[in-house]
Amino acid sequence: MRRVCVYCGSNTGNNAAYALAATELAASLTRRNIGLVYGGSNRGIMGVLANAVLNGGGEATGVIPEALVSKEVAHPGLTHLHVVDSMHARKSLMAELSDGFIALPGGFGTIEELVEMMTWSQLGFHSKPCGILNVAGYYDSLLGFFDRAHEDGFVRGAHRRMVVTATASEELLERMLVYRPEVASKWAD
Repeated sequence: MRRVCVYCGSNTGNNAAYALAATELAASLTRRNIGLVYGGSNRGIMGVLANAVLNGGGEATGVIPEALVSKEVAHPGLTHLHVVDSMHARKSLMAELSDGFIALPGGFGTIEELVEMMTWSQLGFHSKPCGILNVAGYYDSLLGFFDRAHEDGFVRGAHRRMVVTATASEELLERMLVYRPEVASKWAD
């Protein structure tokens, strides 16, 4: 993997473990010489992550829609900053630039972006790993929902297994590096 897209909050949340996990993920990425692709903000977990990558000597690429440049305060010190015209263009370019996807804690946008990449994988549009760094059990309920969707016949087993999870950044990256997608149709036979 040359670059990983990380989805995360533009707020820091109420648990210091979230920012710490972002810092640890940044260290893991720079240690492995894996570049960061993310939403381009200097606020919240996004800013913590990007600053830690840059401070560690790594590459940080931001992708931000013009409408959010002033609202999210685009990070001025990134290796690369792409300003695009829409959220759709943002997600498309982030996917194009990345060899895998990771979700740190975040809100609706974080979940929406991760699930879209999972859906693209499920439909065969890409075969890149989709990972969740489950910090302090943040994603336990979402993972439970994925299990329920599988149990109730809405998600095939191969697609449920495509979600790579771990509670530590090194473990997650290791799992993503060896990830090989199972070939399965989205639709039941």
